[in-house]
Amino acid sequence: MHDILDPKNDFVFKRIFGSEENKDILLAFLNRTFTEAGEPPLIEIVLMNPYTDKDSPRDKQSIFDIQARTTAGNLINVEMQLFNKYDNEKRTLYYWSKQYAGQLEEGQSYKRLRKCVTINILNFSILPNDRYHSVFHLREDHSGITLNEDIEIHVMELSKLSRQTIPNEGGLLNWLLFLKSEDTTNWEVLKVNEPALSKAMIALEYLSQDAEARRLYEMRQKALHDEASMLEGARIEGKIEVAQNMLAKGIDIAAVAELTGLSADQLDTLRKSH
Repeated sequence: MHDILDPKNDFVFKRIFGSEENKDILLAFLNRTFTEAGEPPLIEIVLMNPYTDKDSPRDKQSIFDIQARTTAGNLINVEMQLFNKYDNEKRTLYYWSKQYAGQLEEGQSYKRLRKCVTINILNFSILPNDRYHSVFHLREDHSGITLNEDIEIHVMELSKLSRQTIPNEGGLLNWLLFLKSEDTTNWEVLKVNEPALSKAMIALEYLSQDAEARRLYEMRQKALHDEASMLEGARIEGKIEVAQNMLAKGIDIAAVAELTGLSADQLDTLRKSH
């Protein structure tokens, strides 16, 4: 048996959840998501950008997201992010707004605009809470009334699952534990809880034995790692520049450390080098 490929790799995720032949896997996952958010399940979905062999991991700019439409015309976008691209909240709103605005051509009535749901599955934490599944809407601050239902953003943080025990019932948590896939020994239990996961697991095992899929996966992993290193590098450079300016103004090292997140040793070295 080959090592199982990481389903958090967006290329693999799209192959499993965003292929025409696996639409039932996506539907089962979405219905667990919506049920947990107190919404009615979907009967059917149409994949708007199903996986094809043209989806090349060679292109560093590729976004292996999944776009679907419900029978009511609502749009759903699912994206898996293995590494932190930073400014995630703004990035999410930007893509949501493009999808929302993209529904209308010039001169068409606003009535045609349908709800857009964004589902971001993150392998890191961005929200200051302990929930692994957070759901956002546009609500009034005092009374909690909804302005309208058209914006709905789900953030699923796999990094917050470490404190979770395996559930003894069906639900979204089973799907997220499968995606986290740190431990395949729990797969049998997850499968019992969520029979639809069985097909997802088979699809992943099948992909893992496919030499060409593995080659593309390795290529994509490398592109994702490179991008993450570059972003992290740029972020640290930015912090260093801020720290240098603060030190030049004579601000106390402890205060600079607290504000930039750099260590006192790093700052001491910085100060000596200037």
